[in-house]
Amino acid sequence: MKLNEQTVLITGASRGVGAELAKAYANEGAQVIINYYQSQEKADHLVKAIGERAIAIQADVRDKVQVQEMVAKAKAYFGTPVTTIVNNALIDFEFNPVTQKNAFELEWEKFNTQLEGSVKGALNTVQACVADMKEQQFGRIINIGTNLVQNPVVAYHEYTTGKAALLGFTRNLAKELGQYGITVNMISGGLLKQTDASSVTTEEVFGIIESTTPLKKVTTPAELADTALFFSSSWARAVTGQNLVVDGGLVMD
Repeated sequence: MKLNEQTVLITGASRGVGAELAKAYANEGAQVIINYYQSQEKADHLVKAIGERAIAIQADVRDKVQVQEMVAKAKAYFGTPVTTIVNNALIDFEFNPVTQKNAFELEWEKFNTQLEGSVKGALNTVQACVADMKEQQFGRIINIGTNLVQNPVVAYHEYTTGKAALLGFTRNLAKELGQYGITVNMISGGLLKQTDASSVTTEEVFGIIESTTPLKKVTTPAELADTALFFSSSWARAVTGQNLVVDGGLVMD
């Protein structure tokens, strides 16, 4: 299925990486569902910028009923089922190396928040869309991860653990859904410059990344979005269960 024939659900799409993903898919002619949790004003502004190919729908991805209602609303609006999911939502986390607690101070609730945002959120979107994907014998599921799993420049314990679990979920889904023409992959960006979550990151950390990265620059959200388009396109039709690190070569996995 060509990109301009796809209906793409992007979670956490009102700002940062999600907004760049939405714009990238829309530029290729896809229909885009801009999911947001609290940032309605930003989501509405993005819809206005994209035009009739986009709709903004509020839902907490951790709530199964809300996700199902969102998918049903989008299906009714566009008249087509969701073909492509990008699980991008980030729940209650900032990449702040100054305030980050160490492993001896962290409460389990912080881990649970990230596990629910990453894995439970992805599970809810997949369960809401997979029946239509199976019927079409086509689907693209893309989970947004992090290169911190391979290279924890800063020990963001709870965030990295949630994304590591999401990688396991990605590969199990790929194994299970491949028979239906559904591919499941992960994109693991580096610390991106700049999103709302990384706005509190110190220049010292960005400097370390720049100096140790082969491309000598920090990856941008738009560059990560390019990879999502690849995974959704026919060029990646034989690629599934993979974790592609998009960070300028900092991690060579």
